[in-house]
Amino acid sequence: MKIVLAPDSYKGTLSAAQVCAVMARAVREELPEAETDAVPMADGGEGTLDAIVNAANGERIGIAAAGPFGRPFAAEIGIFRRGGERWAVVEAAGLFGLPLLRLEERNPLHTTSRGLGDAIRAALDLGIRHLVVGLGGSSTNDGGMGMLAALGAKFADGRGAELTGFGRDLAEMAVADLAGLDPRLAECTLLVASDVANPLLGPEGATRVYGPQKGADPATVERLERAMANYAELLAQASGKRHADAPGAGAAGGLGAALLTVGARIERGAEVVGLLCGLEERVRRADVVWTGEGSSDGQTLYGKLPLHVAGVAREAGKPAYLISGSLGDRWIELLPHFAGCLSTVTRPAALEDCLRDAEANLYATSRNLARMLASVRGR
Repeated sequence: MKIVLAPDSYKGTLSAAQVCAVMARAVREELPEAETDAVPMADGGEGTLDAIVNAANGERIGIAAAGPFGRPFAAEIGIFRRGGERWAVVEAAGLFGLPLLRLEERNPLHTTSRGLGDAIRAALDLGIRHLVVGLGGSSTNDGGMGMLAALGAKFADGRGAELTGFGRDLAEMAVADLAGLDPRLAECTLLVASDVANPLLGPEGATRVYGPQKGADPATVERLERAMANYAELLAQASGKRHADAPGAGAAGGLGAALLTVGARIERGAEVVGLLCGLEERVRRADVVWTGEGSSDGQTLYGKLPLHVAGVAREAGKPAYLISGSLGDRWIELLPHFAGCLSTVTRPAALEDCLRDAEANLYATSRNLARMLASVRGR
């Protein structure tokens, strides 16, 4: 028996690679003759750089980039080869992701996406012209203004004072000038991996849907929504392109719109990572597929990574099993997509206990699933 292990990370506890290692250990315990093929996955957010670099036998390059508050820090980009070309992968979550901020620091008025512009420029300086940009898990709501500023765009308020690209700058912006954008961008393939398809504005837009989890109170949400509409209009005038309503424009606090403005293509993050990891071919060679995430519920149905893995397995005629940290609201609707859905939490427990015991709980649940597969195989 060959089992493909293709989980997402269990946010806040285990990376996708760690999840694979725990699952594989459990399989060895209960199915010692089975072969496992670990394919740590991501959907454009946390872990995307690691998933792609590891799958492609690439390398990590250290760079200096602006962090969420604009201060330089030590960051990384990934370099790998595909089709004879050098590619880079940059990840918003690793530059200004929510986990980089303490809870009391979260406020999208004071965070910036400049670090992504720094990372893209670092890749360009290395001669690379093909980039994968992972969006997801960001702490920002600046519409990608910071990224564009780091790449040479100029923004100013009504008095002509330069704006460097924080969320608070959107409302002050009166001038957008894209003439100074790095000309090397015109030579680039920019493939954006995103797990959301929200537009930039409106009730389903970047600010109203994701602003609160980034620390915006109701008044700040309304302030940022008005400011984002002003920014979107000025950006459209400067570029001659309107992307506010495009699917994915609202990803990562509006970074999607800014990337579309410089010629990027937005794709579903799980599909991009799956393609670069060779997921389809590896599933075709397997007998069973395991996937998982930190919490599965009705939101998983809207294109989250486990659903993509289940679709790949279904196309290949292979059963897929879901092991998640918890099964939440509407999880029963996931059953048509999986051969089985299991939760690693088997009894009422405090959140801190679940986080502390995440590895042990995953190991026990994985052993349980492996025993069931052994029993079925033995009949």
